[in-house]
Amino acid sequence: MRITERGRPKMVLEGTARALLRRLAAEQAEARLPSVVAAIVRGGEIAWFGARGRVGGEPPTRDTQYRIGSITKTFVATVVMRLRDEGRLDLLDPLDKHVPGTPLGDVTVAQLLSHSGGLTAESPGQWWERTPGVPVADLIAALGPESARHRPGRRYHYSNLGFALLGELVARKRSAPWDEAVREEILEPLGMRDTTPRPRAPHATGYAVHPWADTLLPEPENDHGAMAPAGQMWSTAADLARWAAFIGGDTGEVLRPATVAEMREPAVVDDGDTWTRGYGLGLQLARHTGPGGPRRLAGHTGSMPGFLATVWADPADGTAVLWMANTTSGVRNLDTSLLDILAEHEPPLPAEWSPSPVDEDLLALTGPWYWGPTPYVLRVLPQRGLSLTPVSGQGRASRFAARADGTWLGLDGYYAGETLRVVRSPGGATHLDLNTFIFTREPYDPAAPVPGGVDPAGWR
Repeated sequence: MRITERGRPKMVLEGTARALLRRLAAEQAEARLPSVVAAIVRGGEIAWFGARGRVGGEPPTRDTQYRIGSITKTFVATVVMRLRDEGRLDLLDPLDKHVPGTPLGDVTVAQLLSHSGGLTAESPGQWWERTPGVPVADLIAALGPESARHRPGRRYHYSNLGFALLGELVARKRSAPWDEAVREEILEPLGMRDTTPRPRAPHATGYAVHPWADTLLPEPENDHGAMAPAGQMWSTAADLARWAAFIGGDTGEVLRPATVAEMREPAVVDDGDTWTRGYGLGLQLARHTGPGGPRRLAGHTGSMPGFLATVWADPADGTAVLWMANTTSGVRNLDTSLLDILAEHEPPLPAEWSPSPVDEDLLALTGPWYWGPTPYVLRVLPQRGLSLTPVSGQGRASRFAARADGTWLGLDGYYAGETLRVVRSPGGATHLDLNTFIFTREPYDPAAPVPGGVDPAGWR
């Protein structure tokens, strides 16, 4: 039996497979799906695959193509992030710097990636998802003041138009069509050769299912021209499994894992303070609590006439789920229910603890520190990292990564991006300087340069 790096079998157990198939079969029957495929990905490989219904009279396979709709946006976003990492653009650049001449040129690249630019959801003219597309020049010429619905940065507002403009940005920076850039820079390096802009055999036909009768209506399929970056691509379960692993951090040579982690960070949320749905940089985000506890998922959903698709990855445990169906509407929480079944039948084991050596200079820094009268504890992390957390559990906690100059960079929390320095005075006393905040070994240590000074009479 092959084992993943987390000590789990790569294939699900027989009882788990039966429960997953039962859930998929119920969805296909009750939602009246012409066909549906689904997969659990674990350790970068398909651990379970299921299919129901028929495509061309036969059960669909891992290699049957379905249209994946807005999952296309994740490919476009990845090329944009490659351009950023190459220094070809900055996420704070206005669109006009790279695609001049639109009335939306003050919106930034980051705002387009996160759907916070305030752009209208759809393109001008007819319903673009059901009609042939127009050239980019025609799309840009049709834009006007009404193409902006909100002040840039004010709120999350999903925009297919925004990703059409990002596709044009990619085309101009690469001097090639956006889909060629996606193929050459993402799909071929990752071995995703069955992900294409137009369908190839074998592929499912898109259908609408009559709401009150068991009959089908074929949906149109077109080349959407300038709007294609918002939802043109087709893919297979095998290819989407590789893409799920990419989103989870197995990025190959396409992007640095740190860049994909940046894409997974929430930029905007869709449902208030206790968010369950949000958006990063080209990736949808979701929070879900099931039998395995809370999950933070990253991926994307896709919807085009005749097709629905979803891919979600959980980087915390290396698990992902995907499904594709050839129906215009009807699927209900299939993704999270499959993850819940997996967690219920095969709960993950805690990572095995083992000791690791720590440099003496870091070991000497561990233990209690005080920010004024508030006690904190400093712990050592792998690769000379540090964590600084309030003893009470309430307050400003952050992790820090070691830098070559002997300082540490804040990774998260209040101190994300800030610098932590260990300062040793000539008298031997040591304090931490964290962006002007002074942490000392005793509350308000008079031997440390506490801002504002320490009352010479001391505690009383």
